Amino acid sequence: MKTIYDYTVKDRKGRDVSLKEYAGEVILIVNTATRCGFTPQYTELEQIYEKYRSQGFNILDFPCNQFGQQAPGTAEEIHEFCQLNYATKFPQFKKVDVNGDKASPLFTFLKSQKPFGGFDMNHPIAKILDEMLSKADPEYKNSPDIKWNFTKFLIDKKGMVKSRFEPTDSMEEVAKQIEAIL
Repeated sequence: MKTIYDYTVKDRKGRDVSLKEYAGEVILIVNTATRCGFTPQYTELEQIYEKYRSQGFNILDFPCNQFGQQAPGTAEEIHEFCQLNYATKFPQFKKVDVNGDKASPLFTFLKSQKPFGGFDMNHPIAKILDEMLSKADPEYKNSPDIKWNFTKFLIDKKGMVKSRFEPTDSMEEVAKQIEAIL
């Protein structure tokens, strides 16, 4: 059975990184953007990282420019923005596509393990996303594709995908599930 440890990704400087390096850790994999309405989630992500990293937890940040061109700039510019504005310390990787023909194999795997489960319609941005995505594709909910920036995948210590969180999901729920599998 495949796990995330079967994949190699590029760090922000373009070097190959085998995800086997994270074996035994609980991991949150996130596709991010620096100019998105969800960008302030970097604050909560950093807080979660700081709280749990000593217990074997990590966040892997993959900038993605596929949603509204909201992750412009080079990997280094994105990294500087995150450090200056959100003091992030978790690993940041090279910008990737998460959907389509050029999608990162890692994200293709993640989506195959946990397809789209719907937005939390209590979130103020959820209705906007739903309306926008429905206009572009009335059947968007049936696709496992990532719908927007700050979609998160929770990985257990064996490299298995346990949960998928849409950007509208509560960060408290994300933290609760991280704590449960630590």
